[in-house]
Amino acid sequence: MSIVVEQTLPYTSSQLQFEDPKRWSRLLPLMRPTIKAVEITNGQIVMLDTALAESKNVLIAAIGSVGNISSKILSESNVAVFTTEPLSGKTTRAEDLIEVLKHHNFPIGNGVIVVQGTATQGLGISEGLVSVQLKFDHTLSLLAAVNSEINHFTKSIARTTSKFHPTKAGTGPSVAHAAEIAEFNSAKVAINKDLETLLTSKPARADEVYSIHYSDVNGLSRLENNILAHEISEFFAKKNLPSYISHSTIIDNHSQARGWAISICPIPATLLTAQPSPANTLAHTIGVASATKPREGTSKIQFSDPQIRKIITEGCDTVIKAEPTITEYDTIVGDGDCGYTLRDGAKQVLSFITNADLSKLPSTLSELVDDLEVNMGGTSGALYCIFLSSLAQNLWEASTFAEALQRSLDHLLKYTRARLGDRTCLDCLIPFVETLKTTGDAKAALNDAAKGVETTKKLEAKLGRSSYLDEATTRGVPDPGAYGLLMLLEGMVIAK
Repeated sequence: MSIVVEQTLPYTSSQLQFEDPKRWSRLLPLMRPTIKAVEITNGQIVMLDTALAESKNVLIAAIGSVGNISSKILSESNVAVFTTEPLSGKTTRAEDLIEVLKHHNFPIGNGVIVVQGTATQGLGISEGLVSVQLKFDHTLSLLAAVNSEINHFTKSIARTTSKFHPTKAGTGPSVAHAAEIAEFNSAKVAINKDLETLLTSKPARADEVYSIHYSDVNGLSRLENNILAHEISEFFAKKNLPSYISHSTIIDNHSQARGWAISICPIPATLLTAQPSPANTLAHTIGVASATKPREGTSKIQFSDPQIRKIITEGCDTVIKAEPTITEYDTIVGDGDCGYTLRDGAKQVLSFITNADLSKLPSTLSELVDDLEVNMGGTSGALYCIFLSSLAQNLWEASTFAEALQRSLDHLLKYTRARLGDRTCLDCLIPFVETLKTTGDAKAALNDAAKGVETTKKLEAKLGRSSYLDEATTRGVPDPGAYGLLMLLEGMVIAK
């Protein structure tokens, strides 16, 4: 499964006021009412979580970096007190935070662990901030999973950061890894490159579990984060290495580039229990039952292998023939790879069905999704896999194919913000599915889908790479993903 990260234009540091410590004292109590802002003797503002005032566990105190606060501070319910300060000048001591806990009658008898982010020598300021926050977040995640002994292992953490680079490498986008700038082909290749580097530097013993913490830098979508988790899980599962995966989001106030950061730390199995590896990690993370799970009995709908084979073949052949046109459209409004992605996906489908039994379409479709997850790239590849995974399940229970399509569309809409009118492939899919469900007429559904694609010529893009272009640039050009899907549906309906 590939991942495509759209470059964004984040708010500026002055707009967000990240570097104003007092901003957190105003905002965080609103986000979590149990948090109380307290001023200590040196004038620093610290945040105290009163919900832990009667905790019987070891308390955790955290000193983060101004302008680089992460989601971990808010998501970890075991952090009793925390503050942020400039990386260049340490002003808050561990003793200061412990004194605050004492003064407010927190039970410190069981012990207090103070986690502090400090600047890493030898790194540029941007990467330094992310590396510091990544290690900080990883430590907080470990403290939530194991006992206090874990602070002895934080020095064993190895980490790397990869961000999308503004220049292209070859025909595609590039990624700036820790050691090199390389062409981005898929999430699997890019993430495996990082993980292989990390494993080389931190080999685990037979009695250890790999703690892996990954952070999306400057905001990846839920779908992209799920794919990152999938690829990391698959990497360790294929190597038969026990692992425990945690996650956070980091806003790097000194760089607009989006990307990911990964850190690993070998932990004795006596302290950390490995997570089970799901049979189909992508399906697991997006909320679809495992595509390979066997089903007993037969579906309510009966399928003819010759008929289904003809429909799929014609649809895929039509997409392959339309690739130059799709590529031309995407060169104008995107990064030019939509045509290649859909063409390669269609070729993969044709190859897969050569020896498949299409009379058992639900189970065969599940197996096809497993194949496409690995071999079909792009954001469109992820959306197709989510839709087809759901369709494979719904074909067991639905009374009609149109009903199964409608259920699958409803499921897909839970995992994308795109809706009708947003200039995406859904401007084709939604009218097709809804008309087919209402009328049962495939040609009428295709006609409405074509109208939907036509409207994208006049729509302003709200999502995806086209949303960064002036509306005049996209006027008169259909959305490439919507047009490509229309070609697939056109071939299938004509074949029927």
